Amino acid sequence: MTERTIVTEQRTLRWIRICIGILMFGLLVSGITAFPLRAEVSLGSELLHSTPLAGWFPDATSWVDRVAAALVDVDGRYPFISYGTDWLAFAHIVLAVVFIGPLIDPVRNIWVIQFGVIACVGIIPLALIAGSARGIPLGWQLIDISFGVLGAIPLLIAWRLTRRLERSPR
Repeated sequence: MTERTIVTEQRTLRWIRICIGILMFGLLVSGITAFPLRAEVSLGSELLHSTPLAGWFPDATSWVDRVAAALVDVDGRYPFISYGTDWLAFAHIVLAVVFIGPLIDPVRNIWVIQFGVIACVGIIPLALIAGSARGIPLGWQLIDISFGVLGAIPLLIAWRLTRRLERSPR
């Protein structure tokens, strides 16, 4: 193996790790921020009303206000329902931890990267089907879908680079 090959492999591995690190960061942020959901949405509503955005996007503002009011009501009367978002948060954090495997050895753990791509693609039908069934506005469904698309981008890059690394001479 030449020195050039070693440098190329190291560079490829670095880019794989950057891509996986970006995804892990996003999963951790999504998980951690799902715990204080009521406070975050209430704050978001207040911030929205303190800017011109509320006038520019009245339907979105109305939706955020409705969600904030619903979360306050649910937390006040049925706090156990929020336990579901606690599990959602936990699942995001666990998924971030799962990506430690390909962060360390992407070739041996490429299946985790592939699983992640499948999960990202699965967000699209889930958002459209469940979102429609639950009365979620299409714009909000598209925001949810964007998380799947944004998650798939670094994973697809990591998958391609991992295949390249796998084919390189050892």
